[in-house]
Amino acid sequence: MSTITATVRERIQAQGFCGLDDNTYAQINYPLRLSPAICMVWAAVGTALASPMILWALVPFAALGAILPGHPFDVFYNYGLRHLLGTPALPRYQARRHFACALATIMLIAAAWGFQAGMPMVGYIVGWSLVAAAFVNVSTGFCVPSFIVRIFFGKMICK
Repeated sequence: MSTITATVRERIQAQGFCGLDDNTYAQINYPLRLSPAICMVWAAVGTALASPMILWALVPFAALGAILPGHPFDVFYNYGLRHLLGTPALPRYQARRHFACALATIMLIAAAWGFQAGMPMVGYIVGWSLVAAAFVNVSTGFCVPSFIVRIFFGKMICK
């Protein structure tokens, strides 16, 4: 049985994943970071190359993460890696995780537009800000968009 700290459980719950036992939280802690990691690397490449095309190509994936029950990149884990690891499927996204994907979509659009419109500073600032926020989530499990929601709507209370 895996162990999980109160901090890790709270960070996962802050993203809207409630009602799971500690073993499940421990097992999904790192898999929940796979989609943000893929987005982070893709956005970093697009930003480093100042490529609106690379960033525009990521926009539909981020947008689908905002509207579907899970992120399209979760497929790599849910239908592949989890079977190799013997771990559970990722739970359905709730409002806070959808918000994170929606915010990433807006930031990708702004960065891509900045590069495309000849305003590279806008592209760099927004693009690297997105990469930084994703890096925080990937490296620590702390979700910046979920923290923003917490400021306005309060702490996520899981029952």
